[in-house]
Amino acid sequence: MPEGARILIIEARFYEDITDNLVRGCVQELTARGAGYKRVIVPGILEIPAVIRYAVRTMEFRATDHRYSGYVVLGCAIKGETDHYEHVCREAMGGVSRLVIDYSLALGNAILACPTRELALERSRPDGKNLGGKAARTCLRMIEVKREMGL
Repeated sequence: MPEGARILIIEARFYEDITDNLVRGCVQELTARGAGYKRVIVPGILEIPAVIRYAVRTMEFRATDHRYSGYVVLGCAIKGETDHYEHVCREAMGGVSRLVIDYSLALGNAILACPTRELALERSRPDGKNLGGKAARTCLRMIEVKREMGL
């Protein structure tokens, strides 16, 4: 586990029960591995990239003493009757990916894009697929990779 890791968890609360599951799995994993964290809540997955950028910008300006080693993004989009789902997923995922590449961020992604609520629930539950926990582990591993690479 990366020593002294402090993680920013950004959780989209549009589907609260699903996000609650993702958060439980994520926090359990971070706590078990000794990582510190801060949670920020946003309404939906489209707002997630903006919060990552705010955090990076705040650190660039040294406007806070909070320095984040990595980020975990949690949320869900479930397919509905229109094509809105495709646009929201594409923009949220693309925004997160661009920030990771542009700013060399360590990130674990548990933004679920599912055709049904049932699939989202199974993927979110800590006693199911536990994608929140997997996102936390991914973030911690990427922090290690950055350190191995000298970043």
